[in-house]
Amino acid sequence: MRVLILNGSPRPKGHTKQMIQAFCEGLEEAGHEWDVFDVCKMNIHGCLACEYCHTKGNGQCIQEDDMQNIYQKLSEAGMLVIASPIYYHNMSGQLKCAIDRFYAAAYPVKPPKLKKVAMFLSSGEPDMYDGALFSYQGDFLDFLKLEGMGVFTTKGYDPGLSEEKREELQAFGASLKH
Repeated sequence: MRVLILNGSPRPKGHTKQMIQAFCEGLEEAGHEWDVFDVCKMNIHGCLACEYCHTKGNGQCIQEDDMQNIYQKLSEAGMLVIASPIYYHNMSGQLKCAIDRFYAAAYPVKPPKLKKVAMFLSSGEPDMYDGALFSYQGDFLDFLKLEGMGVFTTKGYDPGLSEEKREELQAFGASLKH
């Protein structure tokens, strides 16, 4: 299975990135393929609400930016992973911007290979996940009808991911079926 991972953290060695790395170790063990996009380093503009994608564009966004790379991999993916630190009670703005642009490629019909979704969230405080969980439930489970594979969270200010969390994410990646 091909997995598309959207990393919404600007920190190259933060908890979110460490969660992704542990998960990818498990994916490798199971023989899966994956793509990680660090959206904070990409040139992705907000949705213009111009409706070009659903009129003249036939599902193609009029904007020519780095989102085109994500669209290509989204069309190939069987699973999507949304990974983000929590900023002001929700996922990062950079990641939200990319998700808003799914409108062109996933509305009114999701990409045919896309079946599953998971979310990785990190926060300095416990119980700060409600905004991101609202998006996970509404955007991905309810609207796109994807199979929820779980929400994995970590909290704290320590520089490293706990060994327990690292093992949990690695095992999750290794457990996925093709």
